[in-house]
Amino acid sequence: MSYNSKLCYNDLTTNHQNAVSWRMTPEWELYTTVVTTMGTENKFYESGDNRVRRIADLVRKVDPEFVACLAVYAREEMHLRSVPLLFLVELAQCHRDDSLVSRAVSRVVQRADEITELLMCYQWRMGRNKLNKLSSQIRKGLAESFNRFDEYQFAKYNRTDRKVTLRDALSLVHPRPKDEKQAEIFRKIVKGTLETPYTWETELSAAGKLATASKKSKSEAKREVWRQLVRSGRLGYMAMLRNLRNMIYCRLDEETVQMVCDRLAAPNEVRKSKQLPFRFLSAFFVVIWKFDEILYF
Repeated sequence: MSYNSKLCYNDLTTNHQNAVSWRMTPEWELYTTVVTTMGTENKFYESGDNRVRRIADLVRKVDPEFVACLAVYAREEMHLRSVPLLFLVELAQCHRDDSLVSRAVSRVVQRADEITELLMCYQWRMGRNKLNKLSSQIRKGLAESFNRFDEYQFAKYNRTDRKVTLRDALSLVHPRPKDEKQAEIFRKIVKGTLETPYTWETELSAAGKLATASKKSKSEAKREVWRQLVRSGRLGYMAMLRNLRNMIYCRLDEETVQMVCDRLAAPNEVRKSKQLPFRFLSAFFVVIWKFDEILYF
């Protein structure tokens, strides 16, 4: 694949605020759209809807292989989730000649819930009743993805309150199970009998449903759950980072708090976490604000 990666310095244009700027090639514009935004969110210079329309237009102007590679890069290297799915939906509408889209889908879908998220993105862009006319390449890529997840992963992300559920996806995609074990998992998805997974959410939910317990007893139960989750290593890095507020409110003991701090600050853990920088900034502000509240009151 080859494309012109140089900016056209002799050709001036205007940006979203009508200020003079350098004109970029479609490839560079598509790339910068990915690395400088969070997908469909409204920004100061451009609304989310306008950005989606611009992405759709750019996808049709550049080499399909470039779009597919950029979608995979955004998911695997930048750890973005929404934008790669949008790229694949738009690419599927203008490129149908080979297996490029299905191969990209297979690499971009890395969590079980991304199967349904891709279908919801397709429905959003194509129209409410277009899932019955699902792109054959997206269907093929999702069929491969269905065979990569086990019962725990499906159960963890089996959200029945969404517009498209795993059961819907299964009936749309018709994946061929790789073995009898996988076939049994598919049957459980259809019947709604997937085994409830053990997660930190289910543990905390159980502690909060102590019907006969006082408010103080429930608080102590939650504190003990957090303590056990941290000390056992069962709490994932992202869950730990995003639940600092709750752990501070529970007033964990000093030793457990130190374990949390040591893990969050460990360079190797940070590298493996795949968390975007703003997650750490948000966690920092949570710690500052919540400690101030606790000390004040």
